[in-house]
Amino acid sequence: MTLLAYRFALDPTPRQERALRSHAGAARVTFNTGLDQLARALKNWGDSRNGKRKGKPVGFPRFRSRRKARPSIRFTTGAFRCEARHAVLPRVGRVKLHEDGVRLALLVEAGSARVLAVSVRFERGRWFAAFTVDASMARTAAAEADAVVGVDLGIKTLAVLSTGEDVANPRHLSKALRKVRRLSRTVSRRQGPDRRTRQQPSNRWRDASAALGKAQGRVADQRKDGLHKLTTRLASEFGAIVVEDLHVRGMLTNWRLARHVADASFAEFRRQVEYKSAWRGGRVIVADRWFASSKTCSGCGAAKAKLALSERTYVCASCGMVADRDLNAARNLAALGRRVLAGSGPDSNGRGADRQTPSGVRVAVKRQPGTRQRGQTGTVPTQDGTAT
Repeated sequence: MTLLAYRFALDPTPRQERALRSHAGAARVTFNTGLDQLARALKNWGDSRNGKRKGKPVGFPRFRSRRKARPSIRFTTGAFRCEARHAVLPRVGRVKLHEDGVRLALLVEAGSARVLAVSVRFERGRWFAAFTVDASMARTAAAEADAVVGVDLGIKTLAVLSTGEDVANPRHLSKALRKVRRLSRTVSRRQGPDRRTRQQPSNRWRDASAALGKAQGRVADQRKDGLHKLTTRLASEFGAIVVEDLHVRGMLTNWRLARHVADASFAEFRRQVEYKSAWRGGRVIVADRWFASSKTCSGCGAAKAKLALSERTYVCASCGMVADRDLNAARNLAALGRRVLAGSGPDSNGRGADRQTPSGVRVAVKRQPGTRQRGQTGTVPTQDGTAT
């Protein structure tokens, strides 16, 4: 049995929307009242501090603001179900769906799925209902169960596969940035809410804010759709997928690349490909953050001491191989995956690659009293006893 989530856009009547907002407000008040007994929120906060929880850092539970909190409610008891064109919610009734819910309704009717809960959430001017389902689904294995593919993620090209295929970066945010900026300026020029003076927002501000949310939501939906199509194709074709453990948070500190890195959604790509590969019996191998995939020659295995980011073509000084930088990195990732599957890849720490620096590469050593200062000439011993 697998826990799945089916998400539908709702089309509530004005009366039903008032009921949903009333339930969401009651949930917010209940949360604020029982903040000291919310064990789940405190556990998430503690696990985030200790590194046990993946994803964004979770802060200490705070009181939810009536103005800033996003209206949401989760039903775990009562009469709730999904029909072909409606979602039945407790005390709200049958709410129309913008999408077709026949597939989920048929799974429940056949007994192969059971709805455990339903979460209703207001996002970007629309209500959404997500049904948490415990389903038994038979998924076919990958077309090439023994095939290994290395995926090198980037900004200029979203993904370069070791097979030689390039997946272009659609840059959804960059294409819509002009419209988003214009709508943002429009919102800033309208009379918005002011908590200090108790000023209520104008109708023009509400309309402009809704238009801005719609434009930003379209970008998010386009990005999500492209990632789902790519990860589904990779999981259905290859039995093992090798990706890098990218330090995305550190990459976001670069103000020149932060917007492009966030638009590429590297973490979301890895999350999707992991659970989709598990569905099909495949495996995702994560290379260590210190694995020199770009600096190592995929032909002879020789490694360079330095490789500038501006060098987009890899030229090996040992064997003379010339290849695209990203393709060379993807091939090295695929080779690492084959070694891991053969049982000779990762070291004992289980990270997927060791931190040993290849021979001939200068290593960083901690200066001891009496040794040469930085900038003085001399030799530094390497792993194999030679000097550089």
